[in-house]
Amino acid sequence: MKNIILYIASSLDGFIARTDGSVDWLFSDQDYGYQEFYNSIDTVVMGRKTYEQARSFEEHPFAGKSCFVFSRSMTRSPEKNVNFIDDTIPDFIGKIKRKSRTNIWLVGGAELIEIFLNRNSINFLILSIHPIILGKGIPLFKNLKREVNLKLRQSVSFESGLVQLHYKILNSRQSRVTDL
Repeated sequence: MKNIILYIASSLDGFIARTDGSVDWLFSDQDYGYQEFYNSIDTVVMGRKTYEQARSFEEHPFAGKSCFVFSRSMTRSPEKNVNFIDDTIPDFIGKIKRKSRTNIWLVGGAELIEIFLNRNSINFLILSIHPIILGKGIPLFKNLKREVNLKLRQSVSFESGLVQLHYKILNSRQSRVTDL
């Protein structure tokens, strides 16, 4: 079964970006398992602001992957693999799970994460916590309308102080944890 995985980084105090959207505080000194994860997915899903942030790092950040961007203002991309979505979230989730051959990466941002979590549409969470307290910024979780139960599957600590937590997201009908 295809899973939707939220693979994301945050500060120790739970922010995914500074208030201006910048992520200059993220470590880039090593891979932290990113390439292995990236090779395990064939589809990426994100909001417009996250897409624009990724494009500021490199011209074609999701080359070789099917890329879907939720946006109210953008409708076209110069990249062939990027599709802008005007579908409703429930309709989209059903379609993308049918089309994808492997797992799906929910990249962000915060508004889209909120919607997916409230709809119980995320299967796994891989959270890289950077050893920094920002004090303010864009929170990873906000406006959740339900409690989200998690089962820790793995934790990895790095010499840099970064800690990566791998969780299975449980819902009320799910009593056992299955592997990816």
